[in-house]
Amino acid sequence: MAGKRPAPSRRGGSSRRKKRAKASLRTRAGNALRNLPGNRYGTACVVLVLILVVAGLKLIYVQAFQAEALSARAERQRATVIDIPAQRGSIVDRNGTELAFSVKTYTLQVNLRQMRKTWAQVAKQTKNEQNFQTRVAEIAEYMAAMLPDKTTEADLLKRFNKPAPFTFLVDNVEPSVAEQITSRYPEIAAEERALREYPGGTLASNVVGYANWRMDDPDVAKHNLHGLIGLESARDNDLAGKPGRRLVDTGEGDNVVIPGTERDIQPAVPGSDLELTLDSDLQYDLQRRLSEYVKETNAKGGSAVILDAKTGEVYALANDKTFDPNNLSEASEAELNNRAVTTPYEPGSVNKVITAAAAIEHGITTPKSVHQVPGQIQIADRTVRDAWPHGTQGFTTTGIFAKSSNVGTLMLAQKVGEERWLDIAKKFGLGQRTGIGLPGESPGRVPPRNQWSGSTFGNLPIGQGLSMTVVQMAGMYQAIANGGVRVEPRIVRATVKPDGTRVPEPAPGKTRVVSKRTADTVLRMLRATTQEGEGQNSGTAPTAALAGYQISGKTGTAQQINPATGAYSQSKYNITFAGILPADNPRFVVGIMLDAPDTTLPQGHSAAPLFHDIASYLAQKYEIPLSKRKAPVVPLVVD
Repeated sequence: MAGKRPAPSRRGGSSRRKKRAKASLRTRAGNALRNLPGNRYGTACVVLVLILVVAGLKLIYVQAFQAEALSARAERQRATVIDIPAQRGSIVDRNGTELAFSVKTYTLQVNLRQMRKTWAQVAKQTKNEQNFQTRVAEIAEYMAAMLPDKTTEADLLKRFNKPAPFTFLVDNVEPSVAEQITSRYPEIAAEERALREYPGGTLASNVVGYANWRMDDPDVAKHNLHGLIGLESARDNDLAGKPGRRLVDTGEGDNVVIPGTERDIQPAVPGSDLELTLDSDLQYDLQRRLSEYVKETNAKGGSAVILDAKTGEVYALANDKTFDPNNLSEASEAELNNRAVTTPYEPGSVNKVITAAAAIEHGITTPKSVHQVPGQIQIADRTVRDAWPHGTQGFTTTGIFAKSSNVGTLMLAQKVGEERWLDIAKKFGLGQRTGIGLPGESPGRVPPRNQWSGSTFGNLPIGQGLSMTVVQMAGMYQAIANGGVRVEPRIVRATVKPDGTRVPEPAPGKTRVVSKRTADTVLRMLRATTQEGEGQNSGTAPTAALAGYQISGKTGTAQQINPATGAYSQSKYNITFAGILPADNPRFVVGIMLDAPDTTLPQGHSAAPLFHDIASYLAQKYEIPLSKRKAPVVPLVVD
């Protein structure tokens, strides 16, 4: 448009401002210098000129080259990254029943520095009728009434008056309640959290574990739930998801978010669900029955596991001592310990299945072969006796194991030989972790071959001098029930992604322990353990028998080590039982261990009655068909 002067460019305007600044400096400097006397005036002029040159160059450098970087630096100082919690995946049983899940909650917090500053100004305006203390008293009274189960008025007042710029007030507040409090009192801020719920309480808690967003200090906020024990810990990477990120501007010095400054939002990615092999109904029943039996026998403790005979899937795993993750503060260390996988024990005669399998596999004997078994045997410097006194008697091979003869077992083990026995023991999984997928699993212990003494092989075949967990013990019998193939037990079936995609767990490892012919032979032999025959032809566990079903199994009694003497106790024992239901078409394997029950009680010297009750429930719940024929009563002791 004619007559209108063009607007100056930014670069031109900046240049003129720089010139005016330099001219102003020169004018003020000149006036000062004129007042200096003599030769000092000339020296001062030179010095001042140099200073002005340096200052001018610095000003030009900052404005022309560093302006953008300094602006970005200031932006970073105001910006704060806030995590967005990710929804933690649920843990469900094989039927979809939820064992653990998360719900949205809020943590209420307050910026004490800003609140004190605001209410100091209010106090001046109201002549101290309203001040910080009157305000916090009002808020504390209201919040305590709204949250009676979570906090007290006194506790809130203590937090409001702590000498800190900021504090958390209460966590795990329901969204609707948090909204009411923050609407009424704008000083109170709400930050999203997640609360982990365990609807079954103690149900499978040793397996599921526990997760939380808060550690030891309640004032340390965690924006994402993390597993602390159990599968919650072992599979935390699958369950936790990935937190999102939100960038906000905050006020200088008070860290208060400036409204409307949220940007660069990266959404949180939910975690995956875990689908377990457990059946929650069966798990509940096993926990209840085990706990009651431990009490009835005055045992120190006990563990039990139920495996699928073919797949090795864990349908139930229980300890008599457990905890409620909804009330973790009351849990003891013993209750938190998942003894079924962490705590090995000497198993006793259930370990004789190794000798039985090795003797059949290597053609040492047959089920009906008769052996002249004395009442005791000398192994190096050690004398081993049977549990009952007897002279030399004829035992069938089946009878040696059904009546649990230590002497007969060692006679067969010597024919098998130490190396072949140890080879099959390793294939059964002794001394190795099963790979079940639970944290803290123990491999148990088998003495290294180079540490064996002359009497070592008088201990190992009868289940002393080595140790295993109840899961390992059940795994040995799973191999017999599965045609000689041991399948690694597993407790997680699949992960389910946030989009619903189901990803099965990798196939479990398998080990051929013995031939199918050997496994089937041993399986039939062990039916005699539960038989009730005439005279001496009863097995050690007729109370484990279940009407209408063939049952194979093996009892065990192992002396515990007396910690005071380091020798075997004459009164404290591990009582074990491993059973297969049904023996003619195996579906389940059950392993039971009782820690030091009162063996003077009728039920205290055997876990067979407990197996019977568990097997009865299994048969009913899963509608297991009756065996086609009754197991034959076979000779165990012959004249």
